[in-house]
Formats: sequence, C-alpha cells, structure tokens
Amino acid sequence: MSDPIELVIFDCDGVLVDSERISVRVDVAVLAQLGWPMTEAEVVERFMGRTDADMAAEVPGILEALDAIAGPICVASSGTHERMRYTLGLTGLYPRFAGRIFSASEVARGKPAPDLFLHAASRMGVRPAACAVVEDSRYGVEAARGAGMRAFGYAGGLSPRAWLEGPGTVVFDEMRDLPRLLGNGPDI
Repeated sequence: MSDPIELVIFDCDGVLVDSERISVRVDVAVLAQLGWPMTEAEVVERFMGRTDADMAAEVPGILEALDAIAGPICVASSGTHERMRYTLGLTGLYPRFAGRIFSASEVARGKPAPDLFLHAASRMGVRPAACAVVEDSRYGVEAARGAGMRAFGYAGGLSPRAWLEGPGTVVFDEMRDLPRLLGNGPDI
C-alpha cells in the first residue's frame, strides 16, 4: 500500500489557471520579436513546463549577438514600458537593458516618425549619424532612415524582406550575423 497523500502540489499554468494557451501565444510573439520565429506547436514541444531561464538559455542568435556587440545598446520600442518589462523579463534580457529602455509613449509621434529613435539617441548622448537601428518592421526601418541612422532590417521574423529593403539599410536573416554586419553597415 502507498503512503497516504499529505500534500497535493499543483502546477499553475494549464492546471489551476487555463493560461497555457495564452502563454504559448505570448511566447510565440516574444520569440519572433527576438529573432526566433516559432510555431505554437514548436513552443509547446520545446518549452512547455520548463522555466523562463531554460527558455532564455536556448534562444539562439540574439544572445550571441548581444554578447558580441562591444558598444552601448538600448531598446526603443512602440510598446509600453510595462510590456517591455514583461517581454524582456520573460527572456532574461531585461537586466541587459535596464535604464536604457525607451517607449513611444515618451514622444509625440511614434514610428514611422523618427522621434523615438532621436529621443533614444539624445538620452544616450549619441549623435543620430553614429547610431544603428535594428528593426523588423517597415515603419521601424522608415523611422531609422528618417532619423539619419543606419538601418538594419531583420527579415528572420514576420516582415517580408521586401518591406525592409531600401536606401541605407542592410537586410539580414540571422541575428548571429548582426555583430559582423554592424562593422560593415550602410553609410548614410
């Protein structure tokens, strides 16, 4: 005979709270933004039931790229600070950018206007012409160009390559290539 049950331990997501489906959808969206597009089925297979730290350790490309970039880095996004705190926190990236995160809520006009990127450059104390912007959207690339910054269009996500191409823009598919590309970026 088995020992009597003295403690029942519940998993939270998917057992007590039907949040697995929502969590998987959020993971898919966040991973795509970070340069690792995956289907819901792939996220379930690889990460369901694992910790956020395990997930972050497996996210390839962006971590390597960030580690290899020698200069200052920051985030400038159309998302709110709350949203970025969540998404960057989910993947373990928040500490890398804490204090250097800029939201479109801080400027009068969002992308495709250059305001957000100009604001980030100003707060970071860097001239626009000395900035590179890594974007995955047409409007983000347009905003970078409008700010007089070098644009790097990441085509490994959801935006078609053609939406990112244009003057002063390097379009690339693998985040691991970014550090090398930054050294050979477009001239404005």
